[in-house]
Order: sequence, then C-alpha cells, then structure tokens
Amino acid sequence: MKLIKAQYDIRGPVPQDVIHPVAFEKPTLAAGQVLLEVLAAPINPSDVLTLTGDYGMLPPLPAVGGNEGVGRVIELGPDVRHPVIGQVVLLPVGSGTWTTHMVAEAKALIPLPDDVDPKQLAMITVNPPTASLLLTEFVDLHVGDWVIQNAANSGVGSYLIQLAKVRGFRTINVVRRESAVAGVRKQGGDLVLVDGPDLRKRVRDQIGKAEVRLGIDAVAGAATDRLASCLAPGATLVNYGRMSGEPCQLSSMALIFNQIRLTGFWLAHWFRTTSQPEQMAVFSDLTRLMASGTLHAPIHATYAIEDIQKAVAAAAQGERDGKILIVPRGGV
Repeated sequence: MKLIKAQYDIRGPVPQDVIHPVAFEKPTLAAGQVLLEVLAAPINPSDVLTLTGDYGMLPPLPAVGGNEGVGRVIELGPDVRHPVIGQVVLLPVGSGTWTTHMVAEAKALIPLPDDVDPKQLAMITVNPPTASLLLTEFVDLHVGDWVIQNAANSGVGSYLIQLAKVRGFRTINVVRRESAVAGVRKQGGDLVLVDGPDLRKRVRDQIGKAEVRLGIDAVAGAATDRLASCLAPGATLVNYGRMSGEPCQLSSMALIFNQIRLTGFWLAHWFRTTSQPEQMAVFSDLTRLMASGTLHAPIHATYAIEDIQKAVAAAAQGERDGKILIVPRGGV
C-alpha cells in the first residue's frame, strides 16, 4: 500500500513552493480508530491562504494541507463496530485531507451515501454550509426576495445561487470579469453583472424599485461599498472573504444615511459555537440536495497527490470556472 501526504514545513508567498508529496508508513490503529482511503479533497481559497500564512487560523508546522473531503473506511481499529468497512464518510474538518490515507476517530465520522459522486461530496463541508448559512442567519428572507453577491463564480457563489433558487429567492450576481458571466448564468443566476463603479445604476435598471435587503461580499476593498450602494436602507451586508487582499471599505453614505449594517461570517466560528444536532440538520439537508442532483459544483480539474504543486498553482489562479480537487488515486 503506497501512502503519500501533501506536507508543508514552512509558509511562503508562493503557495505551491512550500508544499510537497511525502511518503509515510501505514500507521497502527488504536482503540476507536479507523483507517480511511481518501477519495477526494478540494482546494479552497482558505487552503491557499493557509499555505501563504495569510489565513486567520494557522495549524502548527509541519502540517498536511486540506480541510475537507470524503473517504472510505478500509480498516477498523480495536473495539470499532461502526462505521463498517466500505462505508463512505465525511472527513473531519481541518484534519489534513490532502493525503492518500488517514487515521480518524470512528465516532467523529459522518456516514454519507454510497451512490453519490464522491467528488461532489468532497466539497460539502465548507462551501455549501457557508452559502446556506449566509442565506438564513442574517436576514429573514421571503420567496421572491432579491439577494446580491459578488464573487458569484466562486464555489460559495455557485452553491448560493442553487440554494437561493431552491428557497425561492432571486439572485443578483456580480463577477469581476466578462468571461465569468456565461458560467454564472449557466448555474442559474437570475441577473449577472460585471463589477464596476456604475454597479448601482445597472442593478436599478434591471430590478427597478425592488428592495435588496441582503448583500454578500467575498471581495472586500472598494467592492464592499459598491455592493452596499445597491442595498435598501437598513439592509445587512455580510463579508466572508477578502479576495482583493484589502480591508472592507464602506462610505459614510452607506453607514450613516442608509444605515447599512456590515457584519462578518466565519464558518470555523459556526462549527465551534453550534451544537452537533444543529450542524447535522444543515448537513442532512445539503446531502439530500446533493444526492438528488439539485446541488452540485463545477469541477475545473482533478490532480493526484504526486501533483500537489501543480494543483495548488492551478487553485491559486483566478482565471478558471470550477473547483480544483485532489483525487489521490489519480487525476485528469
């Protein structure tokens, strides 16, 4: 059995330069543990920022990359009865998932359907719950309401479009390049616009006097204020990322005269502060939608562990439509 993990011992400005495939020996299982064969694990923007040292929470070094994924149980440790060998499971959050095999505590594993594409299931831990919670935790939306988001061609953006449609909301989707428009429309975005200084006017030209009470910002910088200008007085603007590399900017007009409320969302905080039954309810709903084919994400390319540097370089580039995945048994 060939075991390889993607390990980094330092952090640096070029993420693909700090991570390498490293062979390791098959571990001995303790009581309550299982050995998993990793089936697929995505590369998220937060993973890239972790490699550069720019993320808000950094693991001690050396570390194995990857925060989510799915695997199959291939060996049981002493006293383990469930899950059974062959069961597909959700990998524990933040457990270093860019690896061919990993050890996990059996009681921490969430069983998943065996008949759903593991590449789609691999992306269920971070982006889908983020999109779902952004739509439910801040504003009490009703059927027919408008939501505006930027970075609409991102992983979260794609899931948000799909979940909004399931719940009867309409989406205004802002992207940063013309080449991303067609892909977002294909995902089901109701209105797709390229960001720019006249964003508010173009939104109003399309939706008239309809109110937009929720804005979702992943870019930060001046893009935050452009989203705010499209919102109704008293609306909420939620920031969950800074793809621009800049802090959020919000004008006095938005803050004082329009009373826009700017707040933040971090999924790691939600995991720490939310009960397991509440978490399970969210994931049960997402798994059901994924199993039915209602919820899915485009995949740009898959890579084997041996090609981790190429995979990280591809994920760090902005000019793509779809997720980069590590598929340890071989990519295309």
